[in-house]
Amino acid sequence: MKIHKAVITAAGPSQRSLPLQTLVDRDGVEKPVLRIIVEEALRAGVEEIAIVVSPGDEIPYARVAGDHAGRLRFVPQPEPLGYGHAVLCARDFVRQDPFLHLVGDHLYISRTDKGCAQQLVEVAEAQACAVSAVQATRENLLPRFGAVGGQRVAGSQDLYRVDTVIEKPTPTEAEQRLVVPGLRAGHYLCFFGMHVLTPAVMDFLAPRVSLSAALAELARREQYLALERANRRYDIGVRYGLLTAQLALALSGRDRDEVLSQLVELLAMREMPAAGR
Repeated sequence: MKIHKAVITAAGPSQRSLPLQTLVDRDGVEKPVLRIIVEEALRAGVEEIAIVVSPGDEIPYARVAGDHAGRLRFVPQPEPLGYGHAVLCARDFVRQDPFLHLVGDHLYISRTDKGCAQQLVEVAEAQACAVSAVQATRENLLPRFGAVGGQRVAGSQDLYRVDTVIEKPTPTEAEQRLVVPGLRAGHYLCFFGMHVLTPAVMDFLAPRVSLSAALAELARREQYLALERANRRYDIGVRYGLLTAQLALALSGRDRDEVLSQLVELLAMREMPAAGR
C-alpha cells in the first residue's frame, strides 16, 4: 500500500481563516499555516493534495500556498454539514486510493527528524491498513477529542488494534469502553488530528455522520490500527492557539536560543515590579 494522496479539511465556519494566518516556521521562515501543513504532507511522500474549502476560498488559499499551489486541488463543501461530510466531499479525488488526512486548524511538531505525517505513513504502508495517530490524553480533555479503545499489537510498544471509537466520550464512557492495557490510569488514546485512511471509509460517511462514527464502522469491517506518538499537536483554533503554536515552532527550530532569551527577558521584566515592593 502506497500513500500518494492527502486530504486537508479547512471548510469549517470557525476554521476558514486559520490556514491563512502567518507564523514563523522552525526553519525561521515566515509561512502561512496552510503552507506548513502542506509541507508536512509532502515530507511524507504525498504527491497530490485535496483541500476541502468553503466555496469562494479557493483563490486566497491558492495564493498563500505559493510554490505548492500546482499540487493542490480545491474541493468545495457547499454546505457546512460537519467534519465527516467535509472528508466525504473529497470522495471523487480519493477514488480507490488510501490517503493521508490532516485538519487545517492543527499544527504538528515531531520530536525526531521525521515529520509526524511521515512516521504515520510509514507505519500504514508497512501494515497495509488504516492507521490513526493517537496520543495518551488526560480524561479532563476528553470533551475535545475523539478516542479509541483496543489492544496493543503483540511485539509493539506503540501500535494498537482498534475495536472501539467514540467521539468526545464522557469520562464514564471512557472508563467503561476505552480502557487500554498499559496506559496510566485516567489516560486514554485520543486522536492526534492525523490519519491514513482506506477508501472504504467513504462508504460509511454521509451528511451528519461524524468521522468517528465512520471509523467505528471501519474498525468492524477491516483491520484498523492506532499509532501512539509522543509528538505534539497544536490546535490553532482555540484561545491563544496561534500563540502557543508559534512558541512551539520557535522552541523546536533554529531560533530556539534567541526565543528563549527573549522569553526569559519578558519574565524578568514581569517580576521587576513585584521585586521592588
